[in-house]
Amino acid sequence: MVLVKRPVELTGSPTAPVFDVQRFSIHDGPGIRTLVFFKGCNLHCDWCQNPEAHDVQPTVAFYADRCQESFSCEEVCSEQAINRSGFRINVDRCTVCGDCVESCAYSALRLIGETLTPEELMDRILTDKPYFDSGGGVTLSGGEPTLYPKFVSRFVDLCARSGIHVGIETAGRFSLEKCLPFLEKVDLIYFDLKILDPHQHEQTVGKGLKTILSNAEYLAKNGFPVEFRMPLVPGYTDTKENIDAAIAFLKSIGHQKLHLLEYHNMGEVKIDIVQGKQRKLGLSRYTAERLAAIAQTFEQAGITPR
Repeated sequence: MVLVKRPVELTGSPTAPVFDVQRFSIHDGPGIRTLVFFKGCNLHCDWCQNPEAHDVQPTVAFYADRCQESFSCEEVCSEQAINRSGFRINVDRCTVCGDCVESCAYSALRLIGETLTPEELMDRILTDKPYFDSGGGVTLSGGEPTLYPKFVSRFVDLCARSGIHVGIETAGRFSLEKCLPFLEKVDLIYFDLKILDPHQHEQTVGKGLKTILSNAEYLAKNGFPVEFRMPLVPGYTDTKENIDAAIAFLKSIGHQKLHLLEYHNMGEVKIDIVQGKQRKLGLSRYTAERLAAIAQTFEQAGITPR
């Protein structure tokens, strides 16, 4: 079971935890885009690429390869939360004040996550607006952005006023009732389909498959700008059974296209820097031949791979 603690709303405006704003992306929607990554997720994919997003609370990351053991962090820490060996931060004592981060001349410590209002986030996005003339815009990612429907709804309204294209990436486990107010206003919805067998889904991704498929069907059959994606993970999502199930489901909802996302293991590097509990899978990258064979399977079944 994944417990997601929501951030406290400190002002009259809704808030949400954001751990990164990544600029000049060309892979998460049309044109040049700014990606906003939210902390917090209600699933637990074995292959997660953003382990720093699991917990909604801010955390201090430690890059051991950068550390010169000057221990300036220890000098400024009033909570005595600095370990002299192993992982530098004693997470049981740390209050995530950020003093150690500021004191480190080697960038070996980094604060991951901050609580923002939609207006504060919008101020940052507006500096990128000249680059959106390429037909780009903003893509909300995570974590799982639909955990913060009030925030997202307000932010989408702000983008609309400024003429900024908004996309959202979701794993689909959300309350349709709470999220419809902004889903009806976004320009693009990337919806991930992962494992379609209920038992396997619960074991490797989490609960909620019934909700995920119901939401996918609703969006597809009611004219929403939804595009489905499947992360290809060796031994998990690329089995014949799972591919056949995905094909059958897409056909059942009248959808004939699917983005195929090739697995990479770069997320595993980040597990150690946040002292994450995610298991390292050690999977190999796909060969060009294997990727072509998977794409051909979908194409022969009438599903156009992208």
